[in-house]
Amino acid sequence: MKSVSLRGLARGFGVGALVSAAAVDLAYAAALETGPWPVAAVLLFGAVAVLWPVDRRPAWLTPQVRTAVPAGVSVLYTVVSLKYADVPFGPGELTILLCLLFIAVRHCPRRWVVACGVLVGGAVLALPVRALRSIPDTMTGFMLIGLALIGLTAGFAAYLRSMDYRRTVAVSETRRSERLAIAADLHDFVAHHVTGILVQTQVARMMADSRQDDLDPVLAGIERAATQALASMRRTVGVLRDTGTEPADRRPVGDLAGIAGLTDGFASPHQKVTLLRDPTVRDDLPHEVQAAAFRVVQEALTNVRRHAGDATQVTVRLRRDGGRLEVSVTDDGRGGSQLPDAAHGGGFGLVGLKERVTALGGDLHAGPRFGHGWEVRAAFPV
Repeated sequence: MKSVSLRGLARGFGVGALVSAAAVDLAYAAALETGPWPVAAVLLFGAVAVLWPVDRRPAWLTPQVRTAVPAGVSVLYTVVSLKYADVPFGPGELTILLCLLFIAVRHCPRRWVVACGVLVGGAVLALPVRALRSIPDTMTGFMLIGLALIGLTAGFAAYLRSMDYRRTVAVSETRRSERLAIAADLHDFVAHHVTGILVQTQVARMMADSRQDDLDPVLAGIERAATQALASMRRTVGVLRDTGTEPADRRPVGDLAGIAGLTDGFASPHQKVTLLRDPTVRDDLPHEVQAAAFRVVQEALTNVRRHAGDATQVTVRLRRDGGRLEVSVTDDGRGGSQLPDAAHGGGFGLVGLKERVTALGGDLHAGPRFGHGWEVRAAFPV
């Protein structure tokens, strides 16, 4: 409310100053042979173009129309006045033309900027010709002052236009990077769940004949994984289609509490998954650190399914070491997997994970354990 009131106060001050300057012009024109009406018409065209409120401005009143028409009227009045004696000009018309020049440089479409700017600038430089053509030296001095005012106004408007462009580019890049991050989230979630569906489907096929009593939990796990994958895709597509403000709970993110859900729903009948969480690891860690830790565990568990289907023991460990959070996932697999080649992924999961971890100032290690098995370990400064 305070910024709105200050903006309204500044606008009111500007309107008052412009009206006062226009009154000076009309006072000068009152003594003219033609009377004040031509000057009043020129000022009216310019004032309407400058002061028409944005929220009430019709579609046809584009920036090029707002600048070209009043500037053309001013130039026409200058040409007509040449058959009379010197016609004085006042600060009102000059101020309006400089405002129009600002509008032309900052707001006109790119292909119209030069044309509208030159037209308005020519109208400014024509003012001394109208009033001082009988005094060439004085007219030249006023034209030099006009050139300086044109340069300052156009330069300031061009600077603000460049800032607008940079802001637009920054917003576009931010949106693009955010959507890429959302796409990466979708890949992580769906790859994790779909890989689980594949593994549990294979188990179900093996159990269909010999262990039908144990088949129902496996089928329930398949149903749960498929439901979670669809929910993740639905949330992400909803975010990508939303061009406005995104609700905080719609983006598929993870946290430390979500790691327990990952481990609970991961294990196959022949596997045991253990989550070891140090009591010093609290839930008030920075959100980006929690989300990255969740991704580390998710990617590591997905890789166990893809590349170490014979693992019987998987351990997920969370602990604090001074000012760092350490996340590790180890397994005792020997590289056995019965998944089809198309389900093994493109090999870029750890690359993206390393980028995510290093962006937070952390370290990531992934490699074989002594003897057999694999370990993924990440450390984040908190």
